[in-house]
Amino acid sequence: MKRAAFLAVVIAGTLAGSSASPQAPSSSNANPVAARGAYLVTLGDCMPCHTAAGQEQFAGARALNTPFGVVYSANITPERETGIGNWTSDQFYRALHEGIRADGAHLYPALPYPYFTRMSRADTDALYAYLMTLKPVRKVTPPNKLPFPFNVRALIGVWNAMNFKEGEFQQDAAKSSEWNRGAYIVTGPGHCGGCHSPKNFLGGDETSRPLGGGLLDTWFAANLTEDPRSGIEKWTPDDIVEYLRNGRNARATASGSMQEVVVYSTSHMSDSDLAAIAAYLKDQAGRGEDRDQPRPQAVAMRAGEAIFVDVCTACHRSEGKGVPRFFPPLQGDSTVQSRDPTTIIRIVLEGSQSPPTDGRPTPLSMPAFGWKLNDQQIADVLTYIRNSWGNRAAAVEKSAVVKLRRESGTGTALTSALALPFPDAADSVGSNGPTVMTRNRHNQRLSGG
Repeated sequence: MKRAAFLAVVIAGTLAGSSASPQAPSSSNANPVAARGAYLVTLGDCMPCHTAAGQEQFAGARALNTPFGVVYSANITPERETGIGNWTSDQFYRALHEGIRADGAHLYPALPYPYFTRMSRADTDALYAYLMTLKPVRKVTPPNKLPFPFNVRALIGVWNAMNFKEGEFQQDAAKSSEWNRGAYIVTGPGHCGGCHSPKNFLGGDETSRPLGGGLLDTWFAANLTEDPRSGIEKWTPDDIVEYLRNGRNARATASGSMQEVVVYSTSHMSDSDLAAIAAYLKDQAGRGEDRDQPRPQAVAMRAGEAIFVDVCTACHRSEGKGVPRFFPPLQGDSTVQSRDPTTIIRIVLEGSQSPPTDGRPTPLSMPAFGWKLNDQQIADVLTYIRNSWGNRAAAVEKSAVVKLRRESGTGTALTSALALPFPDAADSVGSNGPTVMTRNRHNQRLSGG
């Protein structure tokens, strides 16, 4: 039975599609500045956030759920009335560096200008040049659905005073050119901390814990520091490059929001930029996110072990070692041992599918268990996984599963197969697309537009 289950998952992943991954913006432009801008669009992962499902690229109107209400991304095509066709390069630079629109109003900071402010003028000009080559699309951005006082843009000035520091990136002379390039990407156009840094009650970054992991829209973005259990201390630079290039490596497979980042951004980056990102991340000291936890109750561990043996070992093996690059190992996994179990709860509830990339074009699937396991059983099996084979993390409470099942709308079946942002993307990734490709990349901030 276990062998049959193992083969069923492999076959399901194969049938899901083996085409090449969706393409990033093309850099085949006669204007070399615009061509560089196309690559910067890839670095910044701009296209997915500014494209509503099934609609014209870059025309905005993508709904983003935030803790403060629903907001919509802006039309950044060169259409003059509903887009940025009347903007000058100076106005565009000010938007990215100060968070101020062409009409002088504040942008909401999920347009991640707290990161884009570090971009050079040459890079923002190149980005502007590329956007001006796009097909103009007349598309009015729907009004945001924000309650008072969040609908008062002028109050963003107060937010900025507390959470925003303007200024271009300054190189560290004590570090290598590769490290500085990685720092520029991660803290600038890549805006990695927008998801991977913890947030304060206003949605701003907790500056004392950069890249220490953050909760967003019922996903937990991983700790990218050198914390030994919940971070990437055990990852080599090559591991990081492989993960960003292919969406999986011998240690992990991308899930949740990170699938979209891989498919539309990191898988299209240059080898040198991926190596630079790895060099920078491997120099980020642990943030003390690994905390000693009391041992789980024996009854939960016994129940969890029985469930694990019954439904998990076919793929993840009895020792939790998985099948590297096919079924991720659970032993020593940083997401498994994260301080916040949200991501692993959601994966068990909904299932998951590896993102299709040129390097790994065939997605592999994990089935949903939300229909099969009740909330207590999911809590028990995850508690067992988080505390076996040398793993150590807090027990998962039944209440956390109940809450997430309700908030994510999972119900009793796989419900997270969201439509991809582009009409032709489904053909590239299979009939169902990545099952957990979420749209709400910046939900811990209010969206720009």
